Amino acid sequence: MTNESFINVISNSFSAFLEKGTSRSTDKLKPLHGKIAEDIANIMGKEYKVFSQGYGDDKEKEINGRYYDKKVDITISYKNKIVAGVGVKFVQQNYAQNSNNYFENMLGETANIRTNQIPYFQIFIISDTLPHYNNKGKITKYEQFTPHNAEKYVSLSNDNTDTYFHTPNKTLMYVIHLPLPTLQENRPKNRDEYIRYYSENDFNIELSNDNFLFGSTVILNDYETFREKLYHTIKSL
Repeated sequence: MTNESFINVISNSFSAFLEKGTSRSTDKLKPLHGKIAEDIANIMGKEYKVFSQGYGDDKEKEINGRYYDKKVDITISYKNKIVAGVGVKFVQQNYAQNSNNYFENMLGETANIRTNQIPYFQIFIISDTLPHYNNKGKITKYEQFTPHNAEKYVSLSNDNTDTYFHTPNKTLMYVIHLPLPTLQENRPKNRDEYIRYYSENDFNIELSNDNFLFGSTVILNDYETFREKLYHTIKSL
């Protein structure tokens, strides 16, 4: 899968979200998780098995962590032993109020798995402009995912993964751009309008133009490089 086709997979996932009308539906994850799992299976070869929703048996597998067992979005096994996992997060709304939770949960699940001598990778996809909904589905504002928001990931990107087991072996940060009307008054005002706007208008998902300066453990907007690093890490075990 190329970077261009990865963008298409993200587009299909977003389209599934529009059809279901809720970001909590697991159906929107299947075209994303499934295609990534299929691609990993193709590059790893027949000796390896890959498990995920939307691929193969359409089931996630548990990884035995040091402290607790955890179902993981994508798992890779070799000779019936799980040898690596990949967590996937596609954030589409209300990022600011949940940003610390996303980050802390990622650190916790990574440490649990990596301290049990199993490599763990993360894919984090987010739009550079996201709606913030209140509990009635009204959009109270549009949030920007800026370099300032990414500061904690910049710190993470400079970690030594041999020392810090809460840091994923590699993280793919994919920051996308969804076109919106330039004028604020023309933008969708609630969840239904937001879904209708993208359902009824032709648009292309593109990469964001924002400048994010990450160290070596975080790969920005380059799925092919991330997949190559994942492949070599697993093959070196």
